[in-house]
Amino acid sequence: MSTILTKQIEEGVALVTLNRPERRNALAMDLVIELTEEMKRLRHDRDTRVVVLNGAGQGFCAGADLVQDGDRPPGAEGMTELGFIYRMQEHIAEMMIAVHELPKPVIAAVHGAAVGGGLALALASDMRVAADTAKFGSVFIKVGLSSCDVGTSYFLPRLVGPGRAFELMTTGRHFDASEAFEMGLVQSVVAEGKEIEKALETARLIVQNNEYGVWMTKSGMWTNLDAPSLRHAMELENRTQVLGTFTGNMTEAMQAFREKRDPRWKPL
Repeated sequence: MSTILTKQIEEGVALVTLNRPERRNALAMDLVIELTEEMKRLRHDRDTRVVVLNGAGQGFCAGADLVQDGDRPPGAEGMTELGFIYRMQEHIAEMMIAVHELPKPVIAAVHGAAVGGGLALALASDMRVAADTAKFGSVFIKVGLSSCDVGTSYFLPRLVGPGRAFELMTTGRHFDASEAFEMGLVQSVVAEGKEIEKALETARLIVQNNEYGVWMTKSGMWTNLDAPSLRHAMELENRTQVLGTFTGNMTEAMQAFREKRDPRWKPL
């Protein structure tokens, strides 16, 4: 059985489901590799404009699968324990990067547990919608490791501030959906079973906009979060906007405004 299920649930919107419900979608190596490959495929799928990411069964993702036996990652053949564990770490990190660098918005629809690597996966997404049953936690520290793992030390301080992130990462405590909303980690909280529907509401609004604009907004915003100065950020914005005029969509938007109709966006 595939550990990743993808279906087009509306025009322009793909639902990607982590499919190891018997293990609360824990990150076994087959799931890690399949999700990475699926993100690479969706990168070139012109029919998909937005991805909604969720988990099958009772939770989003319970983090690394600590009881998986014989789970040797590709490239670790003949390696010692140090080598194959390092390779495994690299594969999980590459999965997070593949999610984050997908040039299309990713909305995590979280219910149940999103802890450890599951929290990191939600953080790697662009937005998060939580069911009221969702539980989060940077729990790597609870298994004798650092809480700086697979992107958490990069994303979490940027999303909730360094002081709050440090407290969550050094205590490893669980926190619920309402606290996640209060700190700005999730954008909305809904009743369990409604999280995908809520994510779809946002996805529909995104799909209404032009392909170039959404693509460059995602790329530009995350790039400029690391910009060394305002001038660096503005230089990137200037080039993006000038290139955008050549899509013809600015002219179409003005024409649509004059004619009191919705724009008919020109494809890239």
